[in-house]
Amino acid sequence: MGYFVTSIKQLLGLKPDRPGRSEQSPRVRVIFEEKRKTRLDPERLREVEEAHAHTRDRHKWRNRRWATLILVNLLFVVSYYFDVQLVEGAMTASRVVGFHFADLNSALQVMLAFKHVVLNLVIGTVTVFILWWLLGGRTFCSWVCPYHLLAEAAEALHLRLARRGWARDYAFHRGVRAVFYAIFILLALVTGYTVYETISPTGIVSRAIIYGVGGAMGWVAALLLFEVFVSRRAWCRYVCPIGVTYGLVGSISPLRVQYDVKSCHHEGECRKVCLVPHVLDVTIRERATERTTDIAADCTRCGLCVDICPTDSLKFVYKGLDRML
Repeated sequence: MGYFVTSIKQLLGLKPDRPGRSEQSPRVRVIFEEKRKTRLDPERLREVEEAHAHTRDRHKWRNRRWATLILVNLLFVVSYYFDVQLVEGAMTASRVVGFHFADLNSALQVMLAFKHVVLNLVIGTVTVFILWWLLGGRTFCSWVCPYHLLAEAAEALHLRLARRGWARDYAFHRGVRAVFYAIFILLALVTGYTVYETISPTGIVSRAIIYGVGGAMGWVAALLLFEVFVSRRAWCRYVCPIGVTYGLVGSISPLRVQYDVKSCHHEGECRKVCLVPHVLDVTIRERATERTTDIAADCTRCGLCVDICPTDSLKFVYKGLDRML
C-alpha cells in the first residue's frame, strides 16, 4: 500500500514526505550509522566513478531504450511504406498483426467525447493495459513515445546552452499536470471533441514519421524551442496526460526500479540524469526508511540512473519473479 500511495502522490504533484528517524527501520539506522563511520573520501569516490565510466555497461539501458524506441516507430513506417499490414495506424491507435491496440489516454478521450463505447476500442484498451502493466506503465514514455526522443535531444542541447548562460530552466509546480489532466477530460466531455489529440506531440510526431510532415509539426517545434530555452522537459513534466495515465497503470505494475541504500556511496549523480528526478528523492542522504525501496510509478524506467550508478545501488526488478524461480 505504501508504494501505491507514494505513486499517486507523485502523480498528483504532491511533495514527498520527509521521513523522520523514528520512521526508519532499525536495520536502516544501523546502515546509516556504519556509513557515517566509513564514508568514502572524495578521491576514492572519483576512482569508483572513473572505473565505472569505462565499463561496457555505462550506457547499456540507454542504448537498449533508444534502439527499442526507434525500432518500434520504424515498424509503423515500414508497414505503411511497403503495405505489409504488419502494423497499421499510428501510436495513438493501431492494429498489430490483427490485434487492436489503443493508447489508454486517447481511448479515454474518444469515449468521453463521443459518449459511446466501441468494441474494438475496448479490446485495444484492454490489450494495451495488460501490455503496459507487464512493462511498467510509464515505460511507454521513455521506450516507445516518439516525442520523447526529440525531447531528450532538446534537453541535451538545453544543458549545453545553460552552461553558457544562454538558456534558463524555470521549474513549475508539478501539480499543474494533474490540473491539465482534468482540463483535457472536461474539454472532451463538454465539447464532444478530442481536444488533447489535436495538440498531442506524441500523435503528431507519430503521424509525421509514418505519413509525412505536416503543419502540425510547427507546434511540436515550438514546444521543443520552449524546452531548449525556458524549461527543460516542460511538456512531459508539467502537461502531458499520457504520463499520468500510464503512471496509474505503473502504480500496480510488477516492473520497477529498486534502490538499495546499503551499497549507495555516490549519492546525487542518479538524480542529475533522471528524466523525472523527484522520483529519486529517496536516494538523498538518510531519506530511505528500508534497506531496499521501489522507485514509485512516476518513474519512466528509462534506465539512466541504473546505468550511471557505479555501485549498482539501482537496478530493475520484477516483483514476484524471484518467488517463481
